[in-house]
Amino acid sequence: MTTKRGWWVDEDERVRLAEFVGSRTPALMRVAYLLTGDRNAAEDLFQSALARTIPKWETIRHADPEGYLRVVMYREQISWWRRLRRRRETPLNPADEPVGADPSGGSDVRLAMRAALRHLPPAQRAVVVLRYYEDLPEARVAELLGCSVGTVRSRTHRAVKRLRDLLPEIELLEVRR
Repeated sequence: MTTKRGWWVDEDERVRLAEFVGSRTPALMRVAYLLTGDRNAAEDLFQSALARTIPKWETIRHADPEGYLRVVMYREQISWWRRLRRRRETPLNPADEPVGADPSGGSDVRLAMRAALRHLPPAQRAVVVLRYYEDLPEARVAELLGCSVGTVRSRTHRAVKRLRDLLPEIELLEVRR
C-alpha cells in the first residue's frame, strides 16, 4: 500500500529497509567519510543519499540497493563540490572519527593516509576513493563521476603523486592502468 506521494507504508518493507540500513551503514559511512574528509559532512552526505533512495526502495530492493545508494552518494558529493566552488565553507569545530584499537598495528598508516586525503582536491579524492578503496575499474569511475577515462587516469596520477609527496615514508602502489 502506498500513500499519495508514492511512499510505501507496508510494515514488511519498513522492516527490510531498516535491516538494510542497519547492516550497511558502517560501510557506507566509511565511504562517505573518505569522499568528504569530514565526519559531519559524511553524515550529511549519507543522510541526503538515503533520503533520495528511500522513495525508490520498492524498485531497487530486489536489484542492488547498496550499489544504488553508493551511486547516489557519489553524485550528490559531486553536486556539493560544484556548489562549493562558488562558496567555501569552513567548519567551526572539525571533529575526527574516534579511533579504536587496531589489531593489525597499521592505524598510524591509516591515520596518515586519511589526513593526506584531506589535502587532495575533491575530484582527486573521489578518484582515489573509488579506484583504490572501492576497487572500481577506471571505466566505472568515469561513469560515476561523469568524466572520461582519460580524466580519471590523469586525476589518479596527480593524486598518487601528491600522496607520495605528502607521505614519503609510506610506499604507495603504482598507478593502475
